[in-house]
Amino acid sequence: MEISLKGRVALVTGASRGIGRAIAIALAEAGADVAVNYRSDEDAANETVEAIKKLGRKAKAYSASVENYEADQKMVADVLKDFGSIGILVNNAGIASRGQTVVDTDPQELERVLRVHAMAPHFMSKLVIPQMREQKRGDIIIISSVATLHHAANGGPYNMGKAAAEALALTLAKEERKYGIRTNIIAPGLTATDMGSRLAAARAGKKGMDIHDLDATMPFGHVCSPEEVAAAVVYMVSDANPYANGQKINIDGGGN
Repeated sequence: MEISLKGRVALVTGASRGIGRAIAIALAEAGADVAVNYRSDEDAANETVEAIKKLGRKAKAYSASVENYEADQKMVADVLKDFGSIGILVNNAGIASRGQTVVDTDPQELERVLRVHAMAPHFMSKLVIPQMREQKRGDIIIISSVATLHHAANGGPYNMGKAAAEALALTLAKEERKYGIRTNIIAPGLTATDMGSRLAAARAGKKGMDIHDLDATMPFGHVCSPEEVAAAVVYMVSDANPYANGQKINIDGGGN
């Protein structure tokens, strides 16, 4: 079955680089127009926009810190003004926690990580869903993490934030299916991004290491790429997925 998202508009948060950028481009390759959210790296966001435009799709960058509800309100209003609708929402924006024990975690860090990973997707979904209900189909994707399978030590804020985001997705899957909206979770493992590289280096105690030094130890002989995560997103929001709702796909090669 050929996948086509022609005629649909996607809003991807945290889309200036990494997994978000790969998702935005993959959605455009499948025919969608894409609103590219970013927080601070305007140049990277514009590079994503230009890559999408080269595919013949409409794209525009929007600066907003997604954990700020007022900023989200303005962004969604601007996207709707520019594109007319939002039929696909990908809640991708994320930050890492600092690898401390619960006892040593700064309360301000906990609050910020929870706001980005849990409250921001809630804000964005709340703002996008009313107009999404009027469309033939709507899709909401939560980008989570296999961290919720393990809840490893020294990752309390991140584990909590991703677990809460998954709880949101499962709730929305039940609340919004009567409107033709599907809500699903994509959960990558270690991925070859800037954040993934920092995480791998911290774990190995080797500052500046190349994440691909780990390829030989990973499933299928390589660290997961952002494009491999994006492929799962495109499938989930397309007509190739008519019935999966409230589901989670772990993109980790089966674990290692």
